[in-house]
Amino acid sequence: MSLPSTEEIVDDLLFFDDWEDKYKYIIDLGKSLPVFDDAWRTPERLVKGCQSNVWIQPGSEQDDAKGEVLTFAVDSDAIIVRGLLGLVLAALNHKTPEEILAFDMTQYFESLDLERHLSPTRGNGLRSIVGRIQNIAQSAA
Repeated sequence: MSLPSTEEIVDDLLFFDDWEDKYKYIIDLGKSLPVFDDAWRTPERLVKGCQSNVWIQPGSEQDDAKGEVLTFAVDSDAIIVRGLLGLVLAALNHKTPEEILAFDMTQYFESLDLERHLSPTRGNGLRSIVGRIQNIAQSAA
């Protein structure tokens, strides 16, 4: 199953009146992520700065329209964080390095009203995840 677009996620979250329903939606996004290979659960793939364990495995593939795009396999030992990873991948997966670096994550998170509803440590972890992906994109650019 593929993730919805960032626009669909924003629209879907606006549909819900309370944050309990929004959290359920975010958790469901995490459940739709592909299975993460256990061999990738290594220290070099672990994202520092996260309260929970988060692993990122970068890759790339050819896109007929864009050329080479970056892909990311991700996982966390926390279900809400898997959902947050789904939000991030909806924005940054299968994009060129230039598209990743140009995407305004701050505006995206603000449109979701997300950071107001996360603990400070979860917010810092989310920024660490985005920072890791942007660093990968920077190296690939």
